[in-house]
Amino acid sequence: MEKDQPLVPRRSVLRVAAALSGAAVLGGLLATERSGMPERAAPGGRPGAAPPARGPEAAARPQQASAYRLQPMTAQAPLARRALPPVRTRPLLELPGEGRTMVLTFDDGPDPRYTPAVLETLRAHGVPAMFFVCGEMARYHPDLLREMADGGHLIGNHTWSHPLVPGLAPSAIRRELGRTSDIVEKTVGAAPRWYRAPYGAWNKHSFEIGAELGMEPLAWTVDTLDWTEPGTGTIVRRVMDGAAPGVVVLSHDAGGDRSQSVAALRRYLPRLVDAGYRITVPRV
Repeated sequence: MEKDQPLVPRRSVLRVAAALSGAAVLGGLLATERSGMPERAAPGGRPGAAPPARGPEAAARPQQASAYRLQPMTAQAPLARRALPPVRTRPLLELPGEGRTMVLTFDDGPDPRYTPAVLETLRAHGVPAMFFVCGEMARYHPDLLREMADGGHLIGNHTWSHPLVPGLAPSAIRRELGRTSDIVEKTVGAAPRWYRAPYGAWNKHSFEIGAELGMEPLAWTVDTLDWTEPGTGTIVRRVMDGAAPGVVVLSHDAGGDRSQSVAALRRYLPRLVDAGYRITVPRV
């Protein structure tokens, strides 16, 4: 259910809470905004998607939504929340270079068919990851959200129904992000501090509304394109070829058949650890 990229307009309202000091910490944690969007288009496990692009030009090509996504179930806009991080004009792409650190991220879940296996593999190697969840999935699998939180993983916001954000009115963007933050907070006791636009399709309104909800936008530097089901070996190769300090890897634990993603994680994670990489998450 995914892919990710573009930008454009926005504005909104919410109950802005205190903790402005937290915003300063957030701003320094993930610092590397490049003048482009994430590399390549992000996943979504959709039929009919364009073949993987190669080279730098892949970074600027958004991909279209697919019919795979579940239908929206949102109705009411949620209340606003917490401290305001900076309003970005581009998503953050990587962590600052603090040694050989990398971040593994998984979008579209939680899915009881694949998320437990991902969590099991991460637990076996004692490393944390980031899970950008969709509210409509989280709604039915709160146990998996709790397992993520209990395992030291960060839960990010990937909207409620995985829409193409630039096509939404600001009120709809607010509903998509806000309702998902609400269900995460209700389930694990803390709202997400990070969000990722479906398909990498960010716009001005999404940056503003995300900031009003106390969240930073995180993209990626290595796209496994696992939603295309290219084969376990190909996914492993893409991760290992792209491994470098500060890299954020994009994979999926829902949105289609993710058995290759699960199998690939079991192969590349120990290789990354053996190569001296420290798998981490932003501390916010």
